[in-house]
Amino acid sequence: MIIDAHAHLWKEQTGRRDNAPVRTLTNGKSDFGGEIRQMMPPYMLSGENSPEMLISNMDYAGVSGAVIVGEVMDGNQNEYFKSAKAKYPDRLKICSFFDEGEPYTLDGFDGIKICACKLKTPGIQKHFGIFEDAYKNGKFVCIELADGDEQTGELREIIEQLPELKIAIGHFGMVTRDKWQEQIKLARYKNVFIESGGITWLFNEEFYPYPSAIRAINEAADICGFDKLMWGSDYPRTMVEITYKMSFDFITKTNEISESDKRKFLGENAYKFYGFNNLPNITPIPNML
Repeated sequence: MIIDAHAHLWKEQTGRRDNAPVRTLTNGKSDFGGEIRQMMPPYMLSGENSPEMLISNMDYAGVSGAVIVGEVMDGNQNEYFKSAKAKYPDRLKICSFFDEGEPYTLDGFDGIKICACKLKTPGIQKHFGIFEDAYKNGKFVCIELADGDEQTGELREIIEQLPELKIAIGHFGMVTRDKWQEQIKLARYKNVFIESGGITWLFNEEFYPYPSAIRAINEAADICGFDKLMWGSDYPRTMVEITYKMSFDFITKTNEISESDKRKFLGENAYKFYGFNNLPNITPIPNML
């Protein structure tokens, strides 16, 4: 069973890059703060990043479930996330998106996403109430930190104040940046996990089959154990270079990770952390090739 711990959806992008707007165009392109970027594969013609397209990719690749997280560049898609979960309640877990200065809600969501690296004003601790609300309501927190150890001390304080709160640190600790291991060390705490959304983006210059990413995964496992690591795709942005299946099959094909650790990384850990149940076992359809 494979579970994607980091995927995105949006009806249309309404977010920002620094202080400039990000807006969807057509053919998978977006206006990225004044620059035209290929935000999605070109066959996503309308600019909508729909749950139907994600589920189709998941079925093709044999992925049973996915966790939907927001991003500052995409804007608040909370209502769209809710509609996606209503269509696929057993396949998707959804995170309420928190944007500093805007109201947030946990109602109807499984967790909350905080882009701590893009807060408008410094300081994770000043948002302690959000973490506390998530804990009291039985929700998990997905968080992305600034590079290296810039914010690890602040998050450690919150972890020690709320030791039972489930926290997933994204982008594999920004693994290609200096001192990325400091983020991984936080997963030594009982309820803190690491997910690898964006790892193929971070190692994109090396490209498939990402031997340095495999080495980094093993290094992270040496720090916190394979029981604390989860796979994520960062769909659909990473799909402009690779297929959805390629975002994880470099792990299935490597000989440098044991089969039992692959199962933990690709699905077993996420199944327990996010509280999935009733997930289907997907049997991929053979290709014409």
